[in-house]
Amino acid sequence: MRHSRNVDAAAAAEAASTFLECLIAPGYEAAARDALARKKSLRVMEAGPARQLYRGLDMRRVTGGTLVQDWDTAVTDMTKARVVTKRRPAPEELQALDFAWRVAKHVKSNAIVLAHSDRTIGIGAGQMSRVDSVRLAIMKALVPVKEAVMASDAFFPFRDGIDEAGRAGVAAVAQPGGSLKDSEVIAAADERGMAMVFTGVRHFRH
Repeated sequence: MRHSRNVDAAAAAEAASTFLECLIAPGYEAAARDALARKKSLRVMEAGPARQLYRGLDMRRVTGGTLVQDWDTAVTDMTKARVVTKRRPAPEELQALDFAWRVAKHVKSNAIVLAHSDRTIGIGAGQMSRVDSVRLAIMKALVPVKEAVMASDAFFPFRDGIDEAGRAGVAAVAQPGGSLKDSEVIAAADERGMAMVFTGVRHFRH
């Protein structure tokens, strides 16, 4: 697991060259503090040494009580995910699916992440409908979606989300599986030549 580290002069110069409202790091070198001090609207905070935390609880207040959820710390080996379509993901697609799946755990449900192997290109989040999250991710994509992959934090309740992704050119999909209509969702992927894997694990962030 990677952690943040102290900000040096080079990192401070890079941060100062763009618009930031707040910067939080374990610590700052003296030259970095000087460079950041020239950004009058930037709030600079020091969090202290990074600690490696493996488990904990997320809590949300609701009327009459509290909802408690374990931290989403599970690690999914995408090479061991169950391939459910006729076409298997290519190695580069598996790498991109792994990246998209890792990003999806940090996105509010209903979460849809479009990605290549080294970057996120579009995110749909917080929608009441999963197909709307797919449409939002496609609309927000920074580059063409063709040949990108898609990760969904939960199963697709209907095939419409896959149809939308396929029309946009998405090549492969990672999702937990477990819908009553999984067979229809898989058929939609097969019809469009897409690869799909089931992780058997869902993300859930609210």
